[in-house]
Amino acid sequence: MTEAPVQVLGPHEAWELLGSAELGRIALSVNGSPDIFPVNYHAADGKITLRTGEGTKLSELVVNNRVAFETDAHTDTGGWSVVAKGTARVLTSFGDIEAADKLPLRPWIATVKYNYVEIAVEEITARRFEFGPEPERYPV
Repeated sequence: MTEAPVQVLGPHEAWELLGSAELGRIALSVNGSPDIFPVNYHAADGKITLRTGEGTKLSELVVNNRVAFETDAHTDTGGWSVVAKGTARVLTSFGDIEAADKLPLRPWIATVKYNYVEIAVEEITARRFEFGPEPERYPV
């Protein structure tokens, strides 16, 4: 075990990690009631793009466009986590949708998802973890 089993990473490495994954979670909140949804996504150029069908996610982010997004990964010895916060918007212009159609972003399940959502990231944080045994709680 190392002296610092948790390492805080800078924005550049946070974006690299965010861009290396495909599955994350979008957190929304309407009227004080939080929701979290797993989504596949694409991250680049300060934005996170995802697709969604009609339903709760879409309805909630239209009511409150402030969102949090999280993704992570792990092995037997360690892991990492990235949290991004920002403003979400449903893409409606032909140009925006045409550009989003060119992203490597396809639904993972056999459902129709016509709506693109883009999160403009305003804050991003990341941490890397080294797994190990719990230290003594009450050292003598």
